[in-house]
Amino acid sequence: MTDRELFEEAVRAAGYSYSKYSKFRVGAALLTVDGKVYTGCNIENASYSLTVCAERVAMFKAVADGATKFKAIAIAGSSTEDFSIPCPPCGACLQVLSEFCSESLLVILSKGWFRLSDFLPMRFSGDNIK
Repeated sequence: MTDRELFEEAVRAAGYSYSKYSKFRVGAALLTVDGKVYTGCNIENASYSLTVCAERVAMFKAVADGATKFKAIAIAGSSTEDFSIPCPPCGACLQVLSEFCSESLLVILSKGWFRLSDFLPMRFSGDNIK
């Protein structure tokens, strides 16, 4: 799967967003090392702290299905039909990604790709607990 195809999966996932408060739809497409794609969308709640981001929905679906090795994640977010403005992951999502992914995880946004380490260079991991 190409980077562009994975990003388009994220855009499609954003179509399922439940974002009645912010009107900002986010979709994520998480690619496993064996080529399976898990998608997620943001799901808002009137009690804002209970809102869940698209990246975490995709990750939790994957882990619940037994997947734990990942190659890339694409993220698309917009309040319009234009998904050309990059929508980087929030801090909570970066921390969840870092639990299951290496620093070299490819993070695909509308304007290109990055590595997880570009967003979270000094991540907190299980190694810090040991």
